[in-house]
Order: sequence, then structure tokens, then C-alpha cells
Amino acid sequence: MSNLTPEQQVLKQAYIKARGYWRPWTEGLLRLDPGFLDSYGRYAGYPAATGPLSSKMCELIYVALDGSSTHLFRSGLALHLRLALQEGATACEIIDVFRLATAQGLDGCNLGIGILAEELASAGMDVDQAELSDEQRALRDAYVAQFGDWPDFCEQWLRRDASYFAVLLDLLVGGQAGGGLDQRSQCLISIALNTCFTALNPHGLRVQIRRALRLGIAQREILQVLQMTAHLGVHACAIGVPVLMEALDERAKAGAGVESKGTGQGGGLE
Repeated sequence: MSNLTPEQQVLKQAYIKARGYWRPWTEGLLRLDPGFLDSYGRYAGYPAATGPLSSKMCELIYVALDGSSTHLFRSGLALHLRLALQEGATACEIIDVFRLATAQGLDGCNLGIGILAEELASAGMDVDQAELSDEQRALRDAYVAQFGDWPDFCEQWLRRDASYFAVLLDLLVGGQAGGGLDQRSQCLISIALNTCFTALNPHGLRVQIRRALRLGIAQREILQVLQMTAHLGVHACAIGVPVLMEALDERAKAGAGVESKGTGQGGGLE
């Protein structure tokens, strides 16, 4: 599309300045509802304009959100991954983002083990209060040394399947040996993954915010992450507006064909 009016050009440049990209759906929205595009650009651009996180960190958060198995928005992932690389992110850092998104699959397990423990206790069955073995204590100490806390789901997994907890711990700490994300960055990305409405995990979010505060992450940084996670809602437009534009184009072509056919048939009646 081309031939934008001066007013549309101003809106387009303002959006690019606020968000750093221009896509077919934004072009369509510019033509169909420029007021909404303008308000969305200012709303979505606010966290980056006012928050303390670096551009690289913001792009890595968007990579995590778009790549999460709860969302899987490929075009957004491709866009923000390239922007992250442009901002200086390394392949190791991006793999760490994917590792954190992979660990998000544990959320259901961790919720389920807690419910199982509660229901077993309610039924008067299998309430394990025995002393931990040396192996179990070593695993617990390794987790606490790495993360600084001991969530209840860890206690439940450790008591009910210590071997599973061992491989779970390896998954959570694996890949951190060098070249990847530091603890602060991992925590911010984990906050985003737990906050996003496509995977909302209040318990995990509380764990990550507590970790963030222990790591000295500022309140404004946490607020910026929370604000950024809401942006996934616009993917209704990112997918829907191009489809709408195609449908409108098809209807216009069909209407033109009918009009042309009608004119030809009626030409000899006058």
C-alpha cells in the first residue's frame, strides 16, 4: 500500500518511533482506524519510553512471550528475535530465553503436585513427614543455593520423587555456565512468562517477584515488565487486520465484477 496522506504519514512515523517496527497489520489499521493505531502506539510505547530496561532486555522479553508454548506467535517471535540481535543479544542469551520458556511447562506439574498433596492429606493418605535423606538434603541445598528460596512444590517433588526433582533441578539451572543471561535478566523474563495472560500463574509470579526483590531489581523495572506483557493482546489485530483487509479486497473485487457485468448486459436497453 502507498499514497498515504500527510496525516497518515505523521501517524506512521510516530508509531515506528514508539514501537520500532511497521507491519502489514499496522498499515491496515492506519487506513481503517487511525485513531486506534495512534492510541495503541502511545499505550504500547509507554513502557519503553518511561521504563529503565534496555532495548535489548525489552526485545528478549518479547522473544520469550511470543515464543512461549502458551502463545507461539511466530511472526512476532521472528521480528523481536531479529531486533534483539540488532540490540546486541547473543545466541547464547536467546537460547537461555528459550530455556526459561521451556521450563514454563513445569507450571502444571507444580500446581498438580500441590493439589495431590492436599487431597492425599484430606483423605488421610500418604502424608510423608519423614526426615529427608542425605541425597534429598543435598538436592534441597543445591536448589536453595541457586535460587535463594524453597517453594512448597519443591518440597513435594523432593519427597515424592527425588529422582525427578534431580532432573528438574538440572533443567532449571542448565545452560547457565557462561555466555547466557545473568540472574537478573532471567528473573525479569520469568516474571514476564508468569504474568502473561496466556499463561497466568499467580503462584509462580509471586515466587519470581520475591526473587527479583532479593536480587535488588527495582520496582520500576518490575512494573515495566508487567506493562509489557499486556501487549500480546494486540495480536488479535496482528492476525485479524490482514485477514479483514483481504476480505474487504475480495468483496470490492467481487462487487466490481458484478457492476461490470451488469453494465455490459444493460448497455443495449437504452
